Amino acid sequence: MDNLTKDQRKKNMQAIKATDTSIECILRKALWRKGYRYRKNYARIEGKPDIVLTKYRIAIFCDGEFFHGKDWAELEKRILNGNNSSYWYGKIRRNIERDKEVNTKLHGEGWTVLRFWGKDIKYNLDQCLKVIDEAVMDALLD
Repeated sequence: MDNLTKDQRKKNMQAIKATDTSIECILRKALWRKGYRYRKNYARIEGKPDIVLTKYRIAIFCDGEFFHGKDWAELEKRILNGNNSSYWYGKIRRNIERDKEVNTKLHGEGWTVLRFWGKDIKYNLDQCLKVIDEAVMDALLD
């Protein structure tokens, strides 16, 4: 566990951005170089996806591991043993539920939903792009 004071932790948490995060920028630049044109933070559909390929009805979310509960079984233990555990537990559980609800709604409206973890974008960008290329190909075949 780190040794941050309450004020230091608050300052760190306030610095976390909701839009134009580094992982979003990495993926958007790679898509642009490949010739894909997109909308960012598209508010016209549920969940306000980070990147939307409107032409192909593909909604892309760039999810941070902590806030979206990657490896929840392990993260849950860390949260329950950490500071302000009831707040963080509830917040992350609700984010996980909301992500599922958004996926279901968008699928029902005919959208392809892709979710990438931040570390996958940073360290396996080519694989993420391959998944997007495949989704585009599937959309063209429909």
